[in-house]
Amino acid sequence: MLAHCLTALRLLLAVPTALAFAAPQYFPAWAPLSFMLVAIASDIADGKVARAQGTASAAGQLFDHGTDCLFVTSALSGTAYAGLLTPWLPPLVLLAFTQYVVDSRFLHRQKHLRMSAIGRRNGIFYFAPPLILASAALLSAPLAEPLRTLAYWLAWALVLSTLVSIFDRALAPRI
Repeated sequence: MLAHCLTALRLLLAVPTALAFAAPQYFPAWAPLSFMLVAIASDIADGKVARAQGTASAAGQLFDHGTDCLFVTSALSGTAYAGLLTPWLPPLVLLAFTQYVVDSRFLHRQKHLRMSAIGRRNGIFYFAPPLILASAALLSAPLAEPLRTLAYWLAWALVLSTLVSIFDRALAPRI
C-alpha cells in the first residue's frame, strides 16, 4: 500500500510539473526542481518499499513504470512547450513505453514487464533533461547556459537512443 502511495505521488505531480516548466512565470523558481526531486525520490523508494513489504507484483510494476512514463512525458512536454528541448522526445517516450507494454504482455505473454537494457537506461535518463533545466533555472544566466545546452543535447541523444530501443525491441522477437 505504501509503495502504491509513493508511486501515486509521482502521478499527482505530473501535471504541476508540466505546467511549472511550460509556464514558469506562474510558479516559484524552485518548484520544478522540487517536483523533480520528489518524483525521483519516490521512484527510488517505491520499489524498495514494495520488495521489503512483500507486496511487489506485476500490477505494481506496471503502475510504477506507467507512472514514470506519464511523469517524464509531462515534464519533457512542458520543457518542449517552453522551447527548451526538442518536441520529438515526449511522443517517442510514449511510443517506446507502449511498445514495451504490448511486447511484454501480448507478444511474450508475460505478467511482468520484459525490460531491455537500452530501455532501462533510457527510462532513467529521461528524468535528466528536466532535472538539469530545473537546476539551471535557479542559477544566474552565465552559469545556467551551459546546463541548458547540456539538457538540449542530452534530449537529442535520448531521441536517438529511444529510436534505437524501439527498433531493437521490434527486431528482437524476429532474431
